[in-house]
Amino acid sequence: MTGEIASMDAMKMERTNIAERYCALVLGIAFLILGIAGFIPALVSVPGANASYIPADVAPRAYSAGFGYLFGIFPTNFLHNLVHCAVGIFGIASYTTASSARVFNRFFAVSYILIALLGAIPATNTVFGLMPIFGGNVLLNGLTAVAALYYGIILPAKVNDVGVSRNI
Repeated sequence: MTGEIASMDAMKMERTNIAERYCALVLGIAFLILGIAGFIPALVSVPGANASYIPADVAPRAYSAGFGYLFGIFPTNFLHNLVHCAVGIFGIASYTTASSARVFNRFFAVSYILIALLGAIPATNTVFGLMPIFGGNVLLNGLTAVAALYYGIILPAKVNDVGVSRNI
């Protein structure tokens, strides 16, 4: 009887590990696509202007370089696109093992909850003049952080039958 229980626990843990890995992979692919899309002028627009984005050579400061709205929803600039690409690559790379996926999901959840909160505060919604995290980014960052929080912290705690605080 105990052998069956141990086998069932191992199967639950394996399913959790797979879910954590796929969460990291999906987040990685999504953020890599967003990062690459931000560099494609046809997908970026500047409200009230004919230009798709502000070219780097005429931008008065780093924040303005490449500024525009990706898909007309998400404010972005060149630095923001690079950050999205880096996060995407890390997410895809962390898919290789369950432990690296768990670390990625946990780090992503904490970081992106903080970024969503910064984006909601007017004084910090440009990350101190470096990149835009306001508007649609607040919702995107908050929702993706909740997904990573669930798969990186809450789900493993439920499977291990321990409190979330003990799982961190």
